[in-house]
Amino acid sequence: MLIIIKWNIMRLWGNDYNKMEFAGAFGDLGTLIPFVVGYITLNKMDPLGILVAFGVFKIFVGLYFKTPVPIQPMKAIGGMAIAHSGSITPGMILGSGIFTGLFWLLMGATGAITWIEKITTKPVVRGIMLGLGLSFIMEGLGMMKVQPLFAIGGVVITLFLLNSKRFPAMLCLLAYGITVAFIQKPELIGELSNLSIRFRLPELAFGQISWKELLSGFFILGLPQAPLTLGNAIIGTVAENNQYFPDRKVTAKTISLDHGVMNLISTCIGGVPMCHGAGGMAGHIRFGARTGGALVILGLIVLLTGLFLSDSVALLFQVFPRPILGVILFFAGVELALVIRDIKLKKQNLFVLLVTAGTAMWNMGVAYLAGLLLYYGLQRRWFRI
Repeated sequence: MLIIIKWNIMRLWGNDYNKMEFAGAFGDLGTLIPFVVGYITLNKMDPLGILVAFGVFKIFVGLYFKTPVPIQPMKAIGGMAIAHSGSITPGMILGSGIFTGLFWLLMGATGAITWIEKITTKPVVRGIMLGLGLSFIMEGLGMMKVQPLFAIGGVVITLFLLNSKRFPAMLCLLAYGITVAFIQKPELIGELSNLSIRFRLPELAFGQISWKELLSGFFILGLPQAPLTLGNAIIGTVAENNQYFPDRKVTAKTISLDHGVMNLISTCIGGVPMCHGAGGMAGHIRFGARTGGALVILGLIVLLTGLFLSDSVALLFQVFPRPILGVILFFAGVELALVIRDIKLKKQNLFVLLVTAGTAMWNMGVAYLAGLLLYYGLQRRWFRI
């Protein structure tokens, strides 16, 4: 009887809720935290709407897809907004979210995304994923070199415990990072004891956007993001999900419609543009997640933080040091890059894969188009290698 009760607690609605799912839940912090901190501190956005939107949709996708499909900040929009925070207003960021939501809703509803999925070949998809994986590795190393000895300690812990179910690598890595953060900054303990706990609900944000900001958000932030979303968040995520979880497949149409709905709702409550992503899924999987339970767990943590601790978010995130986030990104990148292991060792396929991967480290949209043109050009013998 006790065994049955324990099983029911650990598995609900097709998802597992155990220590491995709990550990895997944090596998995407390397992309989530830096962007959220940037939006809050540099773009002066209210963390309430951002965290509530992330929390709600992490819970939703975990329950709906039942696989560790991540919810991440859109990187092109986030990177541009944070890098040019002096000229990019919160209204422009919200405007880009509206554009993104409408665009992918239209692509899914018309079936255009299904046609794109059909013509996209495996060498191109794997090339995009390899390029993104290598980019994660490079970005992770960049974050780790700030405190290399600290980071090396995290790498060693992760390597020794990478496949341990008794001591999940992610939980030990986070414990190590938090301990070192307190040692390096002892006053952080006192600051955390004065956390501001206040319940707040998000407010509708449409009144914060002018027509000028809406149009600027469309063209300056939204359009450049579209190719990256197509290659990584839709095509890449579908390919990775269906490779790891063939019994729980998703389609490009479903993912596209999901992008549309979540961005329109996120914008309504003051959230930032969000997407899925092959890199985030690789991070969740690498650190133990095998079901949507990991997303539900993280979603609840993020949602409750937003509702009750939104005034203290910047302080809370200080317990996750940058080098540790770099270690997480590094291993997520390695996991993502390993997807090329199923590509057939045919010269033409490898050529397309490597060209696509190299280009993807510069521009995801250009890489996708270049990979397709190269693949079909070689197939039709327009040129030889």
